Amino acid sequence: MISAAPLVTTATTATPATPPAAATVLYDDRAVSLVKLGKDPRGSREALWIRKADLPRVNDFEVKPQGACRADICVPIPKDMMRGDYFDVTAFARKVGQSVVADADARVWSLGEIPMLRGGFLESRVAPDFTVPDRGGRPVHLSHFRGKKVLVITWASW
Repeated sequence: MISAAPLVTTATTATPATPPAAATVLYDDRAVSLVKLGKDPRGSREALWIRKADLPRVNDFEVKPQGACRADICVPIPKDMMRGDYFDVTAFARKVGQSVVADADARVWSLGEIPMLRGGFLESRVAPDFTVPDRGGRPVHLSHFRGKKVLVITWASW
C-alpha cells in the first residue's frame, strides 16, 4: 500500500494566505482540501465530518430535505449522519456501498466509486451498445432494438 503522506504534503503546501488543510479527500480523480471539520461524537478517528456546504466539492452530492442528492438520485440519510452544519461523509459512503480508506494520521480519506453511479449509461438510463452473434453466426447489435423491450441473457463457463 502506498502512503498518503506525500499527497498531504503536496495538498497542504500553500501560500501564507491559505490555511493548511485539516483533511484531504480523494475521490474521482480529484483531491479536495478541507479546512474546517467537525468532531465525531463517538470519537472515531476514521469518521470524517465535513461541512454540508463542502459535500458538493467532495462528491457532487448536496444535502436537501429529502436526503443527499446528486442529479436525479436522492439517498435518504438518517439524522445521526448530520450534526448542525456538519455531515458524516464516511457513514454516507458506507451507506451507498462506497469503499473508504482512511489515514487519520496523515489526514487523508479516499472514497471509492459509488456503485449506483458507476458508468455514464446509468445517468442516461441507456444500455451501452454491444454486438453478439445470433445462433446462425450473424452479428446482432443491441442498438437495432432501440425503443423495444429486450431481455439479454449471458452465460460464461469460467
